[in-house]
Amino acid sequence: MIFKQWQLKDFDVDGGLAAGAHIGSGGPAWLDVDVPGDTYVALANAKRIEDPFRGRNENDLGWIAQHEWWWRTQFSISPAEAGEQIELIFEGLDTFAAVYLNGVLLGQTNNMFREWRFDVREHLRNDAENELAIAFTPPSKMLEASKPPLWVLATEKVAVSKRNLMRKAQFGWGWDWGPCLPTVGVWQPVRIERWKQSRITDLHFATQSIAAHEADVVVEAEIELLSEGKALTAEISIFDPKGKLLLKKGVSAQPKIRVALKINEPQLWWTADLGKQPLYTVMLRVLDGETVLDTRKQLVGIRTIALDTSADVDEPGTNFFRFVLNGVPIFARGANWIPATSFVGAMEESRYRDLLSTAVQANMNMMRVWGGGVYEFKAFYDLCDELGLLVWQDFMFACAPYPENEEAFVDNVRHEVQHQIKRLRNHPSLALWCGNNECQVIQDLINQMSKTDTALMGASYYDSLMPKAVGELDPTTPYWPGSPYGGGSPNSMRAGDVHNWTVWHGIPLVPDKELIGTIDRSPEGVAYTRYAEDQGRFISEFGIHAAPVKATLQRWMNPEDLELGSQGFLDRIKDEPKDKVNAMLIPVTGLPETLDQYIAFTMFTQAEGLKFGLEHFRRRKPHCSGTLIWQYNDCWPCVSWSLVDYDGVGKASYFATARAYAPVMASFKSLGDGEIALWITNDTLAQVSGDLLIEQLSFKGDVDWRVPVSFNAAANGSAPVWKGKAPDSVRDRVICVYSATNQFAPNRFLFAPVKDLMLATEVPPQIAIEKVSNHELHVAITSKNYLLFVHLTAEDPETRFSDNYFDLRPGEIRVITVKNKIKPLSSDSIALHSWNN
Repeated sequence: MIFKQWQLKDFDVDGGLAAGAHIGSGGPAWLDVDVPGDTYVALANAKRIEDPFRGRNENDLGWIAQHEWWWRTQFSISPAEAGEQIELIFEGLDTFAAVYLNGVLLGQTNNMFREWRFDVREHLRNDAENELAIAFTPPSKMLEASKPPLWVLATEKVAVSKRNLMRKAQFGWGWDWGPCLPTVGVWQPVRIERWKQSRITDLHFATQSIAAHEADVVVEAEIELLSEGKALTAEISIFDPKGKLLLKKGVSAQPKIRVALKINEPQLWWTADLGKQPLYTVMLRVLDGETVLDTRKQLVGIRTIALDTSADVDEPGTNFFRFVLNGVPIFARGANWIPATSFVGAMEESRYRDLLSTAVQANMNMMRVWGGGVYEFKAFYDLCDELGLLVWQDFMFACAPYPENEEAFVDNVRHEVQHQIKRLRNHPSLALWCGNNECQVIQDLINQMSKTDTALMGASYYDSLMPKAVGELDPTTPYWPGSPYGGGSPNSMRAGDVHNWTVWHGIPLVPDKELIGTIDRSPEGVAYTRYAEDQGRFISEFGIHAAPVKATLQRWMNPEDLELGSQGFLDRIKDEPKDKVNAMLIPVTGLPETLDQYIAFTMFTQAEGLKFGLEHFRRRKPHCSGTLIWQYNDCWPCVSWSLVDYDGVGKASYFATARAYAPVMASFKSLGDGEIALWITNDTLAQVSGDLLIEQLSFKGDVDWRVPVSFNAAANGSAPVWKGKAPDSVRDRVICVYSATNQFAPNRFLFAPVKDLMLATEVPPQIAIEKVSNHELHVAITSKNYLLFVHLTAEDPETRFSDNYFDLRPGEIRVITVKNKIKPLSSDSIALHSWNN
């Protein structure tokens, strides 16, 4: 039995109980709400509040977090049979909740990341409707007498929210990309579970090793048995991806079972770029003779995953940080995932599918679930399994010291960690458990700046509790203490992973133990060309701000706020100071004077900056073995580091990333002294050979020279294939590389910043639109001039482009597929732009 239809109502703190909300009373004005669900969404649906994301409404909703909220539902249930057990199970309550059934307090909860179970057999009504009610107390009330641990610097927001004292989504109290809208309610499914004699409480599948024609796997299970001494059978069956039974094995049903098996000719699970994602089915049945007492099924993949941190002998004094999938070292090409809506209980599977499919289309093979959000719904991980995306999974601790000497808090964390490991460990996409986001590195930064040596409060979780739990419950998945972490200091470039916030925030690089220099937010200090200084082994955060397309802002902002510098526009920028982006724009595009210029200038700078960084890091493989861009998505409509905005529309950086993440990439590297080199980076598992053309031409289309080059790119490697001249500060020329057989995306080298380029504007581009169907267009674009930053725009966020924000060589014809699965398309649905015009 699953409970989906509920009602909610708010009271003054401690008012609901007095009003009888726990016994089905509480007066009128209850509002309908779905479960899983969200209080803000229910209030907006009932027109009690305006949409929190529209206009400046966020600023008017602080009262919601200060009220007591009651959620209730009614249900009927048949009487319990003799010996039958009945449990009420909450997969997620957010956060400080008291659960009542027919007026009886079943228990209290204090962690949104745990499952909560209550034995309800003795409290059920068999002859009438049952009243289930939950009271959610405001965190401010629960913690009013508590003082959070604080750092000596940058503590103001944590001191107010006390977020580090609660096991609740940390971003809900506001982040430098998200609003302050702390959620409350039943955010995960609720169900009743009935059973007799025996039930399966856990099923675990793990791949131990892979050989040429077989895989060694293990199936483990936990079984609850009521009848001691009675002989029951546990039957394990494994079915191949097409549903064919491969093997069946029966053993005596015990509280814990472990069975080692061999799978012949296994079909291995790979990331989307390297192969297919076959999923097997493991089925466990508990039998009393021929009677089936309980059954559990689990989709699984056969694959091994390891984290190689061995010495990198070609760069002495350093260590690798690279993932090894099925024995193959890979370059992780991905991004950081934040909750895709502030209202986490209202997340829809279709939104997951759209965003994750879009990531795969951008040639990504990994997504990091960031530690200030939530452990995502099951649908997220199922889709990563299906689509071939590895998951770097943070535990939900971020940017704060956490209490570690209070027994109840530690026990709460322990239960959370164990629950989440068991919940997620069967997913073949799961590649890493990570202790936290930036806790160690901030403590280290504060220590260096304040000349102290303070220990990190919370370190015992990352150094002891978590690795112990992973080692016991999921020993085949690697664990890492934090992000960033490794080397002489947490952000060392010699080992582990690095968060590069030199670009954007001006934070100094850390070659080994100490910062080099001081925080420098000047245009020179934050220039994206400084990515070339980063010799890190794995860059797990780096990014640049950009606005979304104007249509997204128009959908969500008040018309009068669509002005550069308006309060409504500044409210969409959560990073401080609000004009931080200017230091990056000055040397690239210059400063904008209008909102349209702001959108174009920030988009171009973000796209160019990430392109520069990705090409640098990928050329360094295997010494650098991964990049995870900050950030992939947004939780609300805003100006942020995202590649894809809240409405699912790709920014220019999304398309630049897709090209820079292509498994085979050609990129130019400046060597200084008027020379450049062309590199071919090949992430595939086969050698790539072919012919390419390099040419220098004017923006008007005159070719200065053209050089054919034959290349052989080793499997899983990166190397230069050509070197040539590149004079400085040429404003009307560009060097291009392309493959006549489309073995890689075209690329180019600009001699000067875009603000200084002398682009040709005399001849407009030509465009031809073919209507393939009501929902698909083919748009052919060509030009006599070199076109920079060519892009199509649409008002409808469901309109998607196969490519966008690209350069077009003179005479080249680029055909873009435009689709909208919901609304019909016509030539009026799109508009063409370029930097030239």
